[in-house]
Amino acid sequence: MNQQITRRDMLRWTAAGALTAALPLRTQAQEGKRIPIGLQLYSLRDIKDIDVVLKNAADLGFEGVEFAGYGKYKDDAAGLRKRLDELKLKAAGTHIGAGSFVGDALKKTVDFHKTIGCTFLIVPGDGRFTNPEKSKEFAEFMNKTAETLKPEGLFTGYHNHDQEFLKKDGDKHYWDLFAERTTKDVILQQDMGHTMYAGADPIAVVRKAPGRIKTTHVKCRPPKGSQGKKPFVGEDFFDWKGYITACYEVGGTEWFTIEQEEYDGKSSVEGTKISLDNFKKILKEMGK
Repeated sequence: MNQQITRRDMLRWTAAGALTAALPLRTQAQEGKRIPIGLQLYSLRDIKDIDVVLKNAADLGFEGVEFAGYGKYKDDAAGLRKRLDELKLKAAGTHIGAGSFVGDALKKTVDFHKTIGCTFLIVPGDGRFTNPEKSKEFAEFMNKTAETLKPEGLFTGYHNHDQEFLKKDGDKHYWDLFAERTTKDVILQQDMGHTMYAGADPIAVVRKAPGRIKTTHVKCRPPKGSQGKKPFVGEDFFDWKGYITACYEVGGTEWFTIEQEEYDGKSSVEGTKISLDNFKKILKEMGK
């Protein structure tokens, strides 16, 4: 599939952003809340020591972290909570396999994440999602998991890659099918970088699922063929202000989570800092 961005895409996204910016804020903005910024720790995956990774996140100015593994703390929730508290970091979420919600693993999962103060337990991918025979089964599994976690004050959801917007069952993309098949308690964690890479409109995705984009990955991943675009937030074609406004207005968003996967010759820390600084600049221009 040719995933080159077209002039039509640019006009559509720009128009959607302009419409979004013109609408009044009704959720966090009305309540005087500000959406904090976290870091998906996969961004610093070249650094193998989890303590060094967490220290870098704090030094860069992130308010929280979304985990992609726990290193030496995988069986030491108390020790990890202590380290987070020392660095004044919140557990913004985690990426965790669906198997962590099955059988005896469920109680361990609940206890661990309640100890570290992690509310959002997001499945980062599952082969059943785009499988014609198993996608309904997976959606029902996520419904039941969300129902089980809710009394514990925990939530689950799913994180998209590009295939969820590229593959279809009939005339519907699998992302839309999953949204239809799951309850409002199942989070739709949009990775906007993957969404834009697939040629879909991240702003429209938020507006189509009010209240369900409780955490979102803030990422630039220009479609193949995009010329002169850097893999950093704000150095691309996208209407970031429109996206931010949509998250405030209807997304129910509680965390903006930056994930830096490409570095354009920079170190992982340098590349992540560029996206964070650019994103903060955009927020400041919007009075956020």
